[in-house]
Amino acid sequence: MAGLLFLIYSSDKFVDYLAQAASGKISSSLVFHLLWLKLISVLPKLLPATIFLAVILTYSRLVSDNEMAILFSSGMSKLEQLKIVFILIAPVCVFVAGISFFVAPWAEVRLDELKAQARQEADITGIAAGQFKEFSKGDRVVYIESLSDDKTTMENIFLQIRQHGKLGVLTSDSAVFEVDKESGNRYIKFEDGRRYVGVPGGFDYKITEYKTYAILVEASEAVLPSKKRRSSIPTSVLISSDAAKNKVELQWRASSVISCMLLSLLAVLLCQLPIGEKRATLIFISMLIYFIYSNLLAVAKSLLKHDNVPLIVGLWWVHALLIIAMLVIYYLPQIKRHLKQNSGLQVLQAEQ
Repeated sequence: MAGLLFLIYSSDKFVDYLAQAASGKISSSLVFHLLWLKLISVLPKLLPATIFLAVILTYSRLVSDNEMAILFSSGMSKLEQLKIVFILIAPVCVFVAGISFFVAPWAEVRLDELKAQARQEADITGIAAGQFKEFSKGDRVVYIESLSDDKTTMENIFLQIRQHGKLGVLTSDSAVFEVDKESGNRYIKFEDGRRYVGVPGGFDYKITEYKTYAILVEASEAVLPSKKRRSSIPTSVLISSDAAKNKVELQWRASSVISCMLLSLLAVLLCQLPIGEKRATLIFISMLIYFIYSNLLAVAKSLLKHDNVPLIVGLWWVHALLIIAMLVIYYLPQIKRHLKQNSGLQVLQAEQ
């Protein structure tokens, strides 16, 4: 089941990265690096769902083979089954904690670094010698005669620019792409060339010789540096920080571990309900509960970020709701018995 979930997710991301590589947005050599780092960064989200499904499928098989009835008849109670699952899942939760608190933040940092590198390399790999390439929806057109052996420098290049009704052309013996780390804007830095500016069809062109000249070819939204992204902040820094948003991120990472344990125990309880005999119905209801639970966590995180919920409440109320639901399911037979006894007493009193 874990392999299937990861295969579905990795296939989707792989196709996405391949499409970006084909369009020249990233270098093809970085596709697999980006893919495995992305898989590591999403492990805290995928593992709880994977373990939940694994326990559901295992216990549903026990129910369908009547082995659950044998367990009950041999004296194994629900509480003992929960203890066994707790012991088995505890090492998995420790593994999830290591991924969530330490490995995933590292992967986020490396992912941002590789994306910046991919953005830089894509500018060169997206250009082929002897071909025109457009930027900024056709307002910038680049042509190069050749690339250097290391594919980092463009040789014998010219750039055509249309701006404010004027046409400009820059020629140079060599040029390189540069990316502003703060804004993400992409520039071409020309060396030892000429600049021609004028109105198409006119004769009053201005010619300027330059030593170094940089021109914006494509603007981009500001990219938040990896050191400022909370998903990539080390856990030790989050623990020592008093910033509310850092505490939110810390709770979010802890939620992966808590979810892993709670969902595993919930799976045991769900399989012992009458729906446990119908495997398809059981899986559907289990997935519905999981999506409600995970969406509530996302909503709670959003509320915390906007200071709509006190930090002390945090994400804990979502876990508390799931625990209450688990207690209701656990004591459901006693609740039904109690309700029947009350209804029976009411009938007797009414007859008297």
